[in-house]
Amino acid sequence: MPFPDEPNQVAVVEYRPEWPAEFERLAGQLRAALGDVAVAVDHVGSTSVPGLPAKDCIDVQVRMTSIAETRDVKLLAAIGFRCRPEPWNHHEVSAGQRCRKLVFAPPIGARRSNVHLRESVGPNARFALLFRDYLRADETAREGWGAFKQRLALSVPDLLENGQIKAPATQVLMAGAERWAAETGWQVRFQQE
Repeated sequence: MPFPDEPNQVAVVEYRPEWPAEFERLAGQLRAALGDVAVAVDHVGSTSVPGLPAKDCIDVQVRMTSIAETRDVKLLAAIGFRCRPEPWNHHEVSAGQRCRKLVFAPPIGARRSNVHLRESVGPNARFALLFRDYLRADETAREGWGAFKQRLALSVPDLLENGQIKAPATQVLMAGAERWAAETGWQVRFQQE
């Protein structure tokens, strides 16, 4: 759920070429705040895919050796980030496994973003990277996913409802991504992506 200063309506915009530079600025802040506890800081989600329409919200994945909620919340709170309290922002199921995560909103007035802390070897970290890399590589999937998101945002702009509809469609997309990964030998790299 959004904090009171964040929009609760979904608006999907055309890809913006400034998104990678905005990610890099945000990633630099996060690397400085988290230091050695961060294994990698990745640009993920739709804004990480050139040509893909998206919500104007930068998604960042910070791969951690382990999630230590008290430590991680304290480190990010020191630079104004707010831990999202909902249960789905603390755990998610990926590849049939329940995975720990923490999701943070930006400081009030800062650039819209979601910062996802995940364990570096978790299937949920792999999922985010596979989503991104598949859509970067497959033009047909990218165009179809973008058109779907644009139509969905127009007909269901409420953030929570939109997400509930998008979740099963994401699973269909990811079935194609898994086939692509098997065919191409795609694997997670453990350096910055």
